[in-house]
Amino acid sequence: MNDPLHEEQESSEAVFDGRLLKVFRDGVRLPDGSAGVREYVKHPGAVVVIPVCEDGLLIFERQFRYPLGRAFLELPAGKIDAGEDILACARRELQEETGYEGEHWRHLGVMHPCIGYSDERIEIFLATGLTHVGHALDEGEFLEIVHMSLVAARAAVFDGRITDAKTITALFWAERELAVG
Repeated sequence: MNDPLHEEQESSEAVFDGRLLKVFRDGVRLPDGSAGVREYVKHPGAVVVIPVCEDGLLIFERQFRYPLGRAFLELPAGKIDAGEDILACARRELQEETGYEGEHWRHLGVMHPCIGYSDERIEIFLATGLTHVGHALDEGEFLEIVHMSLVAARAAVFDGRITDAKTITALFWAERELAVG
């Protein structure tokens, strides 16, 4: 397919190579033939899990996020390790962060949270048939577990208690999958 909006990469320079993120500055040829510069972050990708308890409550976590200097209410999520299968990552993150394992898993879709400056993708999963097996938090990871109904979570989006993009997107999927109007 020949997209008339496509920008062709002509050069690429690594600007920063960190543990999690890599920053690049690329020279591109724009659709009108002129030259442009694009700076962006390469990210390994992540997963977000919608864990649904037997009573219908969803499991959230409250976690401090350093760049914004405060704690956020969000669904369990985490980075995909190099070569890791996305479902294996979702299973791992749910157990590590919440102490639950899911019996039934469904991949719902993908979101791209920062399309203007990052290639990050977040794979969205629904987990049901939960069993509590105990936490396995990463070193230096601190969080609180919160149980909420989908209706309460939706209200938390609209009153500003949930502002995390991956959580809001996953809740949009949850409304469809759990048939809550």
